[in-house]
Amino acid sequence: MSITGPGSITALNLAAQTSMFNQLNTLAQELGTGQAAQTYSGLGSQAGLVMALNAQVSQIDGYSATANSVGTNLSIAQSALTQIDNAGHAVTQAVSQQGQFALDNTGQTATQQAAASYLDQIFGLLNTQVGDNYLFSGTASTTPSVAPTDTILNGNGAQAGLTQIIAERQQADLGTGGTGRLSISPVAGSSFSISQDTSPFGFKLAGATTTIAGATVTGPSGSPPAISVTLGANPSDGDTIRFSLTLPDGSSQTISLQATTNSPPGPGQFTIGTTAALTAGNLQTALNSAVTSLAQTALPAASAIAASNDFFTSNPPQRVNGPPFDTATSLVAGTPANTVFWYTGENGALPARQTATAQVGPSMSIAFGMRANEPAFSSLIAAIGAYAATTYSPSDPNAQASYQALTAGVQAALAGQPGTQTVSDIAADLANAQTTAKNAGAMNTQTQQTLQDLLQGIDGVDQNKIGEQILSLQNTLSASMSVTARLAQLSLVNFLGPVG
Repeated sequence: MSITGPGSITALNLAAQTSMFNQLNTLAQELGTGQAAQTYSGLGSQAGLVMALNAQVSQIDGYSATANSVGTNLSIAQSALTQIDNAGHAVTQAVSQQGQFALDNTGQTATQQAAASYLDQIFGLLNTQVGDNYLFSGTASTTPSVAPTDTILNGNGAQAGLTQIIAERQQADLGTGGTGRLSISPVAGSSFSISQDTSPFGFKLAGATTTIAGATVTGPSGSPPAISVTLGANPSDGDTIRFSLTLPDGSSQTISLQATTNSPPGPGQFTIGTTAALTAGNLQTALNSAVTSLAQTALPAASAIAASNDFFTSNPPQRVNGPPFDTATSLVAGTPANTVFWYTGENGALPARQTATAQVGPSMSIAFGMRANEPAFSSLIAAIGAYAATTYSPSDPNAQASYQALTAGVQAALAGQPGTQTVSDIAADLANAQTTAKNAGAMNTQTQQTLQDLLQGIDGVDQNKIGEQILSLQNTLSASMSVTARLAQLSLVNFLGPVG
């Protein structure tokens, strides 16, 4: 027969209490973490599924973070676009409401100075950064998008800026004879001709018409193109002849000359002579005077706009192949050594939007890249730049007329052409990207909740139930410890009682 003493009972109780302590710790961990197991091995056959679900949750977290980050970039970009568009509208309004022609000490009007300020603002906005990234530099996001305004306008050492490019182009378009590269032949009998040169500079002949009975007007034709005029008989008072010219910026001018019996004739008139030959001479003189006048007024304005377009919208920028410039016969690509390259970001073959992309959901991506030299920006800058970089001499009698021609040309350029990209078009592209990112965020949140619910069903615990188990276990442990303490105090003497 074996006898189990109090010591053995206490040892068993202590072992049971240790087990309960371990259970209590496990339940406390489950209550604190909300998970039934702290390691994948504790999940048994469900471990693989839980690992896959956690990986998906992590991936969705990454998409959500990307969507939030891109959303910040897009909001800042939209703000910059709004300000650029507002600056363009402000210049348009200022140009259309120009006041008195009054030059300051720089040879510019107050409206031109205001335009220069807006141009500087636009360049600053095109250099917008978010963190270390420039939003308008294409894939070269750590490189500034545009050069400093002063460098763009005034150059940098041997690098010519816009002001110099315009001056060179104006010399080339005017030519050596002061007639914008047009040549008017002497009268032979009752005939003469007007021809252009073969260079890309100066006026180009577009056509001619007349109401003079018996007169013959042909061309432009030949090489170089020319228009021939022959008066078969004297015109009648009020008969007209018109010559259409194309200017360097693509705009048009019409010289309309009217026959008159007055001598001397008024502006836009030629005197009818006693013979057709004399009348032809008077017509030739009037045409030469009209061409020279346009060459001093409309031509410099169109030349400035053309030079600005070549500087801002061409890559590389184009400039007159000189010196000398007044006899130049071609344009040449500028190089970084001799010409300011205003756009300093990336200029690869990818469409601008594709230069920055982001995955914002398992099957949702957005493209939100931009380049400062996109047509919407470069055409706006070119128009404002021509206006802001042109100067006039107070002693030039043609200055006001030339300024008015520049103003009209800039207004037309700022109005844009149908079908061309606008700042609003770029803003719309980014708005679509914002919508996609927002929708992706909502879908990511929904997906995360679904995944968390699945994980909770596998690895989760009912915290109310766990709390009940902990309370019950604590009560049991307390009772066990009380019993153990009493058993530990038992002895044979206490058990038998006092001997009497």
